[in-house]
Amino acid sequence: MANRNSVILSPSLLSSDFSRLGEELAQLESAGLDWVHWDVMDGSFVPNITFGPPVIGQCRKRSGLFFDVHLMIDDPGRYVAAFAEAGADLLCVHAEAETHLERTVSEIARLGMRPAVALNPHTPLSVVEYLLPQLHMVLIMSVNPGFGGQSFIPFCIDKVRKLDLMIQRAGADTLIQVDGGVTPDNIAELRRAGADVFVSGSAFFGHPPYAERHQAFMAAAAPVPQPSERE
Repeated sequence: MANRNSVILSPSLLSSDFSRLGEELAQLESAGLDWVHWDVMDGSFVPNITFGPPVIGQCRKRSGLFFDVHLMIDDPGRYVAAFAEAGADLLCVHAEAETHLERTVSEIARLGMRPAVALNPHTPLSVVEYLLPQLHMVLIMSVNPGFGGQSFIPFCIDKVRKLDLMIQRAGADTLIQVDGGVTPDNIAELRRAGADVFVSGSAFFGHPPYAERHQAFMAAAAPVPQPSERE
C-alpha cells in the first residue's frame, strides 16, 4: 500500500468516457495504474451530478484497481455503508459537508475502508489537525469542486507545504492528495511541497495512450524528498 515515499497517480473518471467505464478501467490497469479516482457528485454540495454506489459496485466486479472514492455530497455519513458495500477501498468526505466529521471518519474505518477528508481551497487546515492520526489521506482541492478542466489555484501549493509540516509534527503518516488542475507541468512542484497522490482528469484522459501519459506524469514528478527536505 502507498506510503509517503510513493508517487501515485489517481486518474479521475470524471473525464473518462462514461459509456464505457468498464473498458476504461481495464485500460488503466493495463497501462500500469494502481489507483482510480471516483468523483461522486450530488448536484447539491457541488453543481454537478455523476454516479453513485450502483455504478461503482458494478465496476468493482470488473476491476482490481484501488478505488479512491471522493464524495462531493451533502451529509456523506448517510452513505458510508453503501459505498463500503459497493467496494470502495478509500472513502473521502468533505469537511465542509459533515457536521460530525470524527464520527464519520471512524465509521469509514470500522467498515474496512481507508478514511480520508477533503478540504476546499478556502478551508483552513486546522479542520483536520486533530484527526490526522486517524486519516489515511487528506485531499487538498486545488480548484473549486464540481467540474473538470479547471485551472489550478496557485496558493494551494503553500497549503500542501503547511499540511506536510503539520503531518510531520503530529508524527502521522497521512498521505496528501491534490485534486484539480494537476498536470505534468506542476506535479514536480507539488511533490516537492509534500504531495503524494495526484488526481488528474482531463490532463490525463485527454492524452492517450494511457501508458504513455502515466509515464509522462511519473517522469515529471520530482525525486522523492528526503526527510531533511520535508522540514
